Amino acid sequence: MSRVVLTGGSSGIGLATAAAFLEAGYEVVSLALERCPLDSPRLRSISVDLTDAAATRAAAFALAAEAPATTLVHCAGAIREQPLEATDLADLDALAHLHLAAAISLVQANLEAMKAAHFGRIVLISSRAALGLARRTAYSATKAGMLGLARTWALELAPHGVTVNAIAPGPIGETRMFDEIVPPASPKLAAALRQVPVGRVGRPADVARAVLFFADAQSSFITGQTLFVCGGTSVGSIVY
Repeated sequence: MSRVVLTGGSSGIGLATAAAFLEAGYEVVSLALERCPLDSPRLRSISVDLTDAAATRAAAFALAAEAPATTLVHCAGAIREQPLEATDLADLDALAHLHLAAAISLVQANLEAMKAAHFGRIVLISSRAALGLARRTAYSATKAGMLGLARTWALELAPHGVTVNAIAPGPIGETRMFDEIVPPASPKLAAALRQVPVGRVGRPADVARAVLFFADAQSSFITGQTLFVCGGTSVGSIVY
């Protein structure tokens, strides 16, 4: 049975991705602050604060020592919205740990197994905000950093049969992160919708489908790429 380790499986995109992998027959391990609410004998939840680099690294290596995985998906994220003048360097540190250091530890813990199997799939969930979005200094910078990780690792790991790709979601509803910025009943929602070419916000399942595409064993000729699952917002500009 194929095993996937993913972060952030307790809600939003991570939860939808966990559900999609379970439906596809995978064993799923979720690393997140909270338990994944899905019910399956093939699901395991491990509680860890992914902004704590040491705790995350310890959890990743302990899990890999038990049973390493060759499919890794880094979904966990946080925004910490602030204008530039109010941006706190502590927020930048926390998001660097969450978006970048957690990915590095997760991959390093399982890399030996991937190389031994001459197979691996790594998918990093970045954001359309990597192209720039007001009031997102720490978020945009660290999400853009994930694109650099994907491109760099793709070059290093291609000879070992490991692909590394990124997905950059646009506005995705039914997630805590989006609802915190654009509450469902807020006038901001209508304003945001006017800026989405397809006329709706995305759903977590839209992103999960893209993850499974990259994770497929037959997607072996695709690496180092960024797929914008954004309703067309990466073509222009968006403010919300």
